[in-house]
Amino acid sequence: MTELKNDRFLRALMRQPVDVTPVWMMRQAGRYLPEYRESRARAGDFMGLCMNPEMACEVTMQPLARYPLDAAILFSDILTIPDAMGQGLYFETGEGPRFRKRIDTAADIDALPIPDPEDDLGYVMNAVRTIRKELNGSVPLIGFSGSPWTLATYMVEGGSSKDFRKTKAMLYDQPEAMHRLLDKLAQSVTSYLNGQIKAGAQAVQIFDTWGGNLSSDAYQKFSLAYMRKIVSGLIREHEGRRVPVILFTKNGGLWLESIADAGADALGLDWTMDMGVARSRVGSKVALQGNMDPSVLYASPSAIRAEVARILASYGKGNGHVFNLGHGITPEVDPAHAGAFIEAVHELSAVYHDPEAIVG
Repeated sequence: MTELKNDRFLRALMRQPVDVTPVWMMRQAGRYLPEYRESRARAGDFMGLCMNPEMACEVTMQPLARYPLDAAILFSDILTIPDAMGQGLYFETGEGPRFRKRIDTAADIDALPIPDPEDDLGYVMNAVRTIRKELNGSVPLIGFSGSPWTLATYMVEGGSSKDFRKTKAMLYDQPEAMHRLLDKLAQSVTSYLNGQIKAGAQAVQIFDTWGGNLSSDAYQKFSLAYMRKIVSGLIREHEGRRVPVILFTKNGGLWLESIADAGADALGLDWTMDMGVARSRVGSKVALQGNMDPSVLYASPSAIRAEVARILASYGKGNGHVFNLGHGITPEVDPAHAGAFIEAVHELSAVYHDPEAIVG
């Protein structure tokens, strides 16, 4: 086991002392980088990139070659699980993800298998192993999955949706069927994330992208309940150290206390939530990750720096903060602005931490 040279990300998730606030970006390996666009062109398409472990490693490492990030995140897609369940994932140019099969009936749900991470999703596990070897202990590797509710919306709608009409109709008309689908997905996500941890992921994040589109009651029953089930089934110790779990519900600020009680180590926040208010609401129960509006990266480096300073001040002194964007970085961002963001976090955050804290 290679010793980590920089473990401030893992330490912050465990609310332990760090020298500066660690930072990484959701979608940090992505289309804003010209080197990523070149790699994707060579791969032929997005899934060709995801399903080739060497190329997935190549693009995972690209932002780390540019920026002093404190974590790498596996390059993959949240929809690998539904694809492995036989739904037939493909990407339509300009339209986003699509499935050749759609979940419409209880019989469709009953026919779904629970994918085996090594047999059915072995290309992801091989990518994790390849990336860990390439990182050589420089920074930790984050694994991830979509939440059951978020995966279910794509499977029932057959792709992206603006109103989730089919998914919500099933939720209210056939709640038992929806619960069966979510339970199968929770089993699949648990197995998938545990496979990533065994392969070398040192922290995992569950992306609940569409949980915030539910009513408060429905969120508790159809989204959070299944994330709680996943968290309870995850491997939490591996390679001699804790494997932190991050839950991220976009537009989930209403339910922070409930999410903090779900058993994870950290909560991801989108940009609609004030960091200081969130900290006061959850106390020391969990670490917080976030939460700059990704659109700030379109502004000047001085404006980016000012917004970083504001968020750091809002969180205040002490441990338990991982800096990130409130959602993924967008393709039109100037890579130099991403660099200014990361530099500002490291430079401006030192005053909020104990100067005696040691990384490594």
